Amino acid sequence: MKDNQMSTYERLLQIKRDRGAGYLVLVDPDKVHSAGFPVFIENATAAGADAFLVGGSLMLSNEFDRVLTTIKKHTSLPVVIFPGSLFQISPAADAILYIVLISGRNPDNLIGNHVIAAPIIKRMELETISTGYMLIEGGTVTSAEFMSNTRPIPRTKPDIAVAHAVAAEMMGMKLIYLEAGSGAVQSVPDEMIQKVSRSCSLPLIVGGGIRTPQEARKKAEAGASFVVTGTITEENGRRSVLEEFADAIHSAAVRRSPPL
Repeated sequence: MKDNQMSTYERLLQIKRDRGAGYLVLVDPDKVHSAGFPVFIENATAAGADAFLVGGSLMLSNEFDRVLTTIKKHTSLPVVIFPGSLFQISPAADAILYIVLISGRNPDNLIGNHVIAAPIIKRMELETISTGYMLIEGGTVTSAEFMSNTRPIPRTKPDIAVAHAVAAEMMGMKLIYLEAGSGAVQSVPDEMIQKVSRSCSLPLIVGGGIRTPQEARKKAEAGASFVVTGTITEENGRRSVLEEFADAIHSAAVRRSPPL
């Protein structure tokens, strides 16, 4: 990164300041099979998406670098790796979420994998964004829950999520990510989002199980700094649908109370 360039993290903070809440489109490389993929990226960009997250819980193909390169060719938006494993690291992206699965107690996801990945990421000169990642009960066992061998935080226990978020902030992390999981039956509860956003000053990403623009708007109104859609836009990636999600998130009147 040149001295006069904003880092990817700074670009995300700028989006949050300018729009109140940002719209992140999640791309799972294992689900990119269409020749129309470049058009989808261009449509998402034109529709008002703010950045792309790339990654998945599994890696069933060797298309990871190709997918990243294709996205970069067809958008000027930030492209950030959302890694589901050590195999999802590439210099083709702008940055990588350096995820610590703080809701679980699996040592590999707390420090073990990070030690293995760190020298590789450093050699690539890939920007890291340390992220406190929490799995939230979403009504079904998700791939992320199964593959991480951890239990999600009960959706009726927002105070547990708050305590984890505050700990992540005290440890110097840069983002909090509340994740119900791809294909979740229920999204992260609005009450939990509200309590975490009021208790912690870090930008808050919310994803998993968000199926309508109205639901996305509620997440932003509750305090989400960034709202993620994946499954719904994989199934229906028309520009009009993407515009509805972007408009709902950007127009949300986020009313934040002072931190508790």
